Amino acid sequence: MQDDIKILGIDPGFGRMGFGCVWVSGGHVTPLDFGVIITDTQDSHETRLLAIAQDLSALFLEHQPQLVAIEKLFFAQNSTTAMKVAEARGVALLVAAQCGIPVVEFTPAQVKKALTCDGKAGKAAMQRMVKDFLSLPTIPKPDDAADALAIAITATGKKW
Repeated sequence: MQDDIKILGIDPGFGRMGFGCVWVSGGHVTPLDFGVIITDTQDSHETRLLAIAQDLSALFLEHQPQLVAIEKLFFAQNSTTAMKVAEARGVALLVAAQCGIPVVEFTPAQVKKALTCDGKAGKAAMQRMVKDFLSLPTIPKPDDAADALAIAITATGKKW
């Protein structure tokens, strides 16, 4: 991983999509921004996808990342949820491509392994590591934002 790079991590979701932006410079990783994109459950499916695209475009414009890191999907049970999240993930990939930003993808196990050295680590362990790695005073909330920061950290290639 090159130094002096801004990475935007994305935790795909339809109702809530987590994002976390970090700056890598001089061997340090600094958090710049994190949060969630929320879609209105009262809106139509296509309107919610459009809202995700518009919000992501605004984030890309604001932060000007040189790399987007996104989680690969893994769903074992609910295929309806999986389809919606896959569509939202596709929107994120499309917006990155439209902005000319390269994308790297990681499985949940790869993210867990990168941060905790355990590919089966629990959510609490992951969140503590994000907090510690980024020297944050508290664990980032909501969980989707913490997950997005974990994905961005994974893309730095830094090891504990």
